[in-house]
Amino acid sequence: MKLASSLLLCSVALAVRGYSQSLPSTDEIVSRMMERESQRQAALRSYSGFRRYVLENERHHKRAEMLVRMNCLDDGSKEFHTVSENGWGGARHHVFPRLLESEREASLPDNRERSRITPDNYSFRMIGKDVAAGRPAYALAITPKTEDKYLIRGTIWIDADEYAIVRIEGEPAKNPSFWIKKIQFVHTYQKNGPLWLPASDRSITDARIFGPTEVTIDYFNYVTKMPMLSRSQYGANN
Repeated sequence: MKLASSLLLCSVALAVRGYSQSLPSTDEIVSRMMERESQRQAALRSYSGFRRYVLENERHHKRAEMLVRMNCLDDGSKEFHTVSENGWGGARHHVFPRLLESEREASLPDNRERSRITPDNYSFRMIGKDVAAGRPAYALAITPKTEDKYLIRGTIWIDADEYAIVRIEGEPAKNPSFWIKKIQFVHTYQKNGPLWLPASDRSITDARIFGPTEVTIDYFNYVTKMPMLSRSQYGANN
């Protein structure tokens, strides 16, 4: 029994050692992520799509919904056009417009560099191998280098084949207001041809007066404009 136990422990130790050795280093993963992102950005001229925003506050029995068309221009900046909205007036008149304006502002070329997940803005730490969007992925903890309103603190999942970010979980690096106690969010991405584009957002904001409020955003009906490049230039499966 002791010999069998010892052999089992040795097998487990060797398996764990082999698994850890099979992982690229954190720097290598981040470097590949940045390289592939540059390739995808070069391939993507502009795109458009629709978003459905749903806000719910159970404590006050409030709900609002908004459908928006989004256009991402060649320089990366975004335009929003509200298609329809209904429900709680406070959300429609104050919360939804602020959400759209915040993203429009963050998408401007100067601000976009401040919010990108890059070594200039973040420190990275390997957590391990995982599964995200049904595919093998590397999970990395990210820590902002400054408390900027455009940065976050949390975990990212990077697709192990295409080195695209497929999931983000965390909280803002800087609390946006005294009236907000905490914000937690989950962002997911979907593969659209050679590109990875937002699929859904879910955030819960715990406000001092209104209590927890959940905002869900679903992204759909993308239309992309790309130059005629080869698959290797897109960074797909290489």
